[in-house]
Amino acid sequence: MDNIALDVFNYIFTVILCGVFVTWVSLISSMYKSFTKTPYLDRFKNSSNQTPKVSIILPARNEEKFIGKCLESFVQQDYTNYEIISVDDSSTDKTWEIIEKYAKSNEKIIPVKAKSKPNGWMGKNWACMEGFKHANGDLLLFTDADTRYSEKVLSLSVSHLLSEKLDVLTVIPRLLCLDNITKITLPMLSVFLHSRYSALNVNNPKKGIGYFFGSFFIIKKEVYEKIGTHEKVKHEIIEDGALGKITKESGFALKMVRGEHLLDAVYSRSQQEMWNGLQRLMVPLYHQNKSYAVGVFFAVLFILFIPIPFLIYSLIFVSPNDYTSFLPLFLSAIFSTCSIFTAAFMETRMGLNLKSVFGLLAPIGSLIVTCGFLSGILQANKSSAVSWRGRKYSVKEFSQNYIKL
Repeated sequence: MDNIALDVFNYIFTVILCGVFVTWVSLISSMYKSFTKTPYLDRFKNSSNQTPKVSIILPARNEEKFIGKCLESFVQQDYTNYEIISVDDSSTDKTWEIIEKYAKSNEKIIPVKAKSKPNGWMGKNWACMEGFKHANGDLLLFTDADTRYSEKVLSLSVSHLLSEKLDVLTVIPRLLCLDNITKITLPMLSVFLHSRYSALNVNNPKKGIGYFFGSFFIIKKEVYEKIGTHEKVKHEIIEDGALGKITKESGFALKMVRGEHLLDAVYSRSQQEMWNGLQRLMVPLYHQNKSYAVGVFFAVLFILFIPIPFLIYSLIFVSPNDYTSFLPLFLSAIFSTCSIFTAAFMETRMGLNLKSVFGLLAPIGSLIVTCGFLSGILQANKSSAVSWRGRKYSVKEFSQNYIKL
């Protein structure tokens, strides 16, 4: 009886792991297509010589380590018709002093101190709205203070947008990881972006999938106003993704392009911020739909992590002379585990440009992502469930209505 129960257990998980392997085959195929077929910012037929004014809206909260280099990269642009609206979002460090210093030496920089954040707003969304109130350009470029740009980024983005008659252009940056734990974790989190939110889906007009990278999206001012500005998504935690979805659903022309060789953006500054980011994905999803959030967690658990312990388990008990239920379990586990490592290496080398050793540590990254998602669900009912940039938010007051994992 014990052997029968064990065989049933093994066969059930063999079937599950076969499903996991099929899922990975689909994900890896999507990753390869995304890496090889996504268009680039600097590869297009330039048919425009217009130079409309661009208002760069740069929100910053406690960015004293990054804001200076960001502003320097903007003032060195080869495009001349622009202004930089640098918004201090109630910083408690020297961010405002640095902004003022650069503003005194460059008339293109307009320093703005954001008013106190009203109830019902996420901090960055409010800062972006405060910056928009001072914008005089026909085009608006929203970006982050921890982003740096090559000198041609602005001219390329304007020409690309106008030449292809777009309403919005968003650029994929090279994501910088400042600590080893993030370098191990980010590849395993990023694999999912190549499925639902890949550039191929975003750029397909037949699909209602829209997404912006908050580190860089340039949009026509009239379009930004028509979709409701940041006020439309004031309560959204992932506001850039929400704006992208609204833009696409409103019928405007949106394009996502690769620009890793032209701009850098910091993914997270510390292990704690990376952990908070994982929680930030799950907490609002839980409040939106508890069953869906729990389902996402278990899907991630089985896809990213479960094959590895089952490979170890089956390896211990399988025998060359014993073709019982352990052999098919072992085979399904090893194929699934190899798929995890394949995806990790692809993302590490082709996406994030990290050393291959971080792909070898995929099991650790998978475990961290899974635990981070579980922590987000467990934190969801606390009064201060989400911490971001020194602020704590009770997500019962906020939502994630536009973005699903």
